[in-house]
Formats: sequence, C-alpha cells, structure tokens
Amino acid sequence: MLTPQAIDRVVIAALAEDAPWGDATSDAFLPDGATASAQLVAREAGVLSGGEVFSRTMFQADESITTAVLQGDGEHFEPGAVLATVSGPARGVLLGERVALNLVQRMSGIATVTARYVEAVAGTRARIVDTRKTTPGLRALERHAVRSGGGGNHRFSLSDAVLAKDNHLAVLTASGISLTDAIIRARARISHTTHLEVEVDRLDQIEPVLAGGVDTIMLDNFSLDELREGIAIVAGRALVEASGGVNLDTVRAIAETGVDVISVGALTHSARALDLGLDLSIEA
Repeated sequence: MLTPQAIDRVVIAALAEDAPWGDATSDAFLPDGATASAQLVAREAGVLSGGEVFSRTMFQADESITTAVLQGDGEHFEPGAVLATVSGPARGVLLGERVALNLVQRMSGIATVTARYVEAVAGTRARIVDTRKTTPGLRALERHAVRSGGGGNHRFSLSDAVLAKDNHLAVLTASGISLTDAIIRARARISHTTHLEVEVDRLDQIEPVLAGGVDTIMLDNFSLDELREGIAIVAGRALVEASGGVNLDTVRAIAETGVDVISVGALTHSARALDLGLDLSIEA
C-alpha cells in the first residue's frame, strides 16, 4: 500500500504547500554552502511509523541530503532514542524539517495508539482494524501506521468491498425492498472475489442478513449482552465485526464477547501526533 509513488505524492504536495516559492527565511539568512546535520529524537516513548516517509521528504527537499533511519517501522522506543540522522545542505534540511516531522509524528502517533489497542485485546480472537475515518490525502500513510502498530486495515476505499450501512438500509426500507432480497441481488451483481458486508443495529436484522449470504456482519453499537447474543445467532455463518463505542476502556470487554474484528475510528481520527524533535547543528 505504501509505495514510493504514494509517499512522493503526499510529500511533494506538502512541500509545495509549505514553501510554494522557496524558504524565504533560509534563503535570506543562511550563507551559501552551509551544511547541517540533525538527529530525529524521541521526546516520549512510542512506536515508530514513517521512517521511509521521513527519508523521502528530506530527499524531495534536496536530493543531496543523506538520511539514515535507525529503527524500523513497528519498533518500540523510549524517550531520548535517536530514530534517524540527517546530513546535507542546511537550506534543504530546514526546508524539509517541518513537513518531515509533521508526517512522522502523525504516523508514529497512530502506530502508538494502535499498539495500545492491540495489547488490550491480546489473548482474544479479536483483530483491531481501522476505518475510513482518515485524513483526506493521507489515507495510505495512516493505514500503514495502523499496521506498524500491529493492527489491520479495513477496506481501503469505497471501491474495494461492498459494505451496506445504515443509510443504505434506510433507502431499501423506503423503497419497500427486503433486506434479504437486496443482499441476494447485490451478490449477483458483484464479482465472486468481492467481499460483502452488512451493518446492522438490531438483533432482529441478523437472520435476514445471513439469509442473503454475507461474508461479514457488522454489529453496530451493540451492548455486550447483545454482542454475545448476536454471535450466538450468527453461529459461525459469517465473520462478526463490532463497531461503535470502542475505546481503550471498552475494547477488552468487547473482544471477550468473541467477535472476530473490532473496527476503531479513533486509531486515525483522534490519534495525537507523537512528540519527536529534529535536533540540528549547522556549519558554515
């Protein structure tokens, strides 16, 4: 998912946004030929994600910059750890500094919170996955960060799988089409390789959904007792995903009901940037 092309699309756009006509300050203040070396240093503990993104940002800022990433994505680190080193023209390093930090801090923040969710459900069958609640334009990076933290990815886009949610079901109800018939029709229209999932918010919807033939059924905002009852009704006929009301205080209890998947929007929409710094020394 996180190809060099995907990284460069984000990085080039971000650098153009941050310095559309160059870096006026560095151009005015720094002497020609000044060089800089820098260390990417952790100010707090966390999980790294975005090492290649950091490196590609520096390269796009100035192709003569040399970057060495010292820890791999998914590795845990403590405060004070040196995660990467940078050396090259000072103007280039300062041009890339903010964008590189913004991206690696964002990605490492997502990886760190994902790792906490994964740890919270350890020993259960549940898998922690993300949602489409990502920052527009940054989905590939944020989805990679979830995987760095040990989580999994839901469908990448609307084109990748069929997932009928409450608004889709509301249209069906208004049109007088039964849920089972709608699923059977949808199955006939899609490829045999396309995953089909349906979201329900009531127990009495489960049997009609299963009768249509789904791969996954999403139990949305169910209580713990309802989740257990829903899993008993499904009885292995489809994968069971839990969604809604998931946080670090509730995720363990949800996992212990026996669901297969827990989708967590907070992995991406609420993760704070991790505190990382770029410590520079500039030489004339």
